[in-house]
Amino acid sequence: MARYTGPKTKISRIFGEPILGNGKYLGKNSNPPGQHGAQRKRKQLGEYALQLREKQKAKYTYGVLEKQFRNLFEEANRRKGVTGEVLIKLLEARLDNTVFRMGIAPSRPAARQLVAHKHVTVNGVIVNVPSYQLKPGDTIGLKEKTTGNTSLTSAIRGKNPKFSWLDWNEKDMKGTFIAYPERESVPENIKEQLIVELYSK
Repeated sequence: MARYTGPKTKISRIFGEPILGNGKYLGKNSNPPGQHGAQRKRKQLGEYALQLREKQKAKYTYGVLEKQFRNLFEEANRRKGVTGEVLIKLLEARLDNTVFRMGIAPSRPAARQLVAHKHVTVNGVIVNVPSYQLKPGDTIGLKEKTTGNTSLTSAIRGKNPKFSWLDWNEKDMKGTFIAYPERESVPENIKEQLIVELYSK
């Protein structure tokens, strides 16, 4: 199961946004990374560099490596609708991302770990594949043994009300992936059209 394991704050400083984590160090030091980051001005990026940067931002945000991201883009391209918006919908429909959005885990890496360690069920069946694509109507929950583990359940903070495409029942510790989200409902600051232009070259 491949994943990014490098420095998180460095990535956030490259993009100037708290992509990986809460960004508490970003406010303290928002200069570009490196020994001479403070003296180095951020360059005006060309068209290709902007497109590549946006793709990298999306990959780091959702914890997806290049081959998997390319496959998702090709799937989005095959489906009906605006390719960029469909790509965001597919990224949001990943199981690890949905576990994070529902508030079951405090971050996407933590959600990925919960899924990989077989704590999460989909429609009552344990699924340990973080990239598993959910479909509208799928029910997400924790396996019975996990619901009794207070060290895990104490981290559950509940769903943010603005994520209207998800439903979470705190009493039953189960949630539903109601529908694919509309682009304007997804809070991530990603210009998906630039990614489409990059892959269309």
